[in-house]
Amino acid sequence: MAPAMAVHTESAGRQGLDLGKAAPASEVEELKRRNSELEQEVRERRAREEEVRSELEQTRARLRVAEEAEENLCAQLGELEAEAVAHARACYLRIKELSDQLELARRAILTRSSSSLSSFSDGS
Repeated sequence: MAPAMAVHTESAGRQGLDLGKAAPASEVEELKRRNSELEQEVRERRAREEEVRSELEQTRARLRVAEEAEENLCAQLGELEAEAVAHARACYLRIKELSDQLELARRAILTRSSSSLSSFSDGS
């Protein structure tokens, strides 16, 4: 349904709608004052909106920096974890090697001890 259009007619003025009559000076001044207040409020709200947009852009920039830092830290952490695993494997292999050497030395000592004891007991 189309909106209705208001048309000024003489009959509307006669019906008490006061169309076409000049408003009293005090009412005009009040409307001008109110209009001025509303315009000032609009300017203030636009300024505040611009401040908020600026803050939002700054926050977005900080977020991008934080995300990049997080990505860098994750990459560094991954590298450190890989190094730690490699180091742990190297340590494990070294410990195993030393344990094997110790076991061989122990066997050699036991073999010598038992052969010394048997030759000592044979010599008596």
